[in-house]
Amino acid sequence: MGSGDRTLRVEIRVELKPGVMDPEAETVEKSLALLGISPVSRVTTARVYVLEFTNMERARADALAREAVDRLLANPVIHRVTVTPLLD
Repeated sequence: MGSGDRTLRVEIRVELKPGVMDPEAETVEKSLALLGISPVSRVTTARVYVLEFTNMERARADALAREAVDRLLANPVIHRVTVTPLLD
């Protein structure tokens, strides 16, 4: 990238919807208790993706990020998704 390039960053957070089993979170919750880190009332997991776009309008970057969610990153049946533009 050149010094005049403008980079836009978009954060995509993918979480399981309430009621969907989260075995990784259950394992962490149990392990925390075994380590004496308690009481922890609830553990959830999430995946966070940060997409960077160069020399692109914000609206186009947001649209591409949402397309990535729809086509690859999340299943709308089980996932809750938050797309957030990041400010540099």
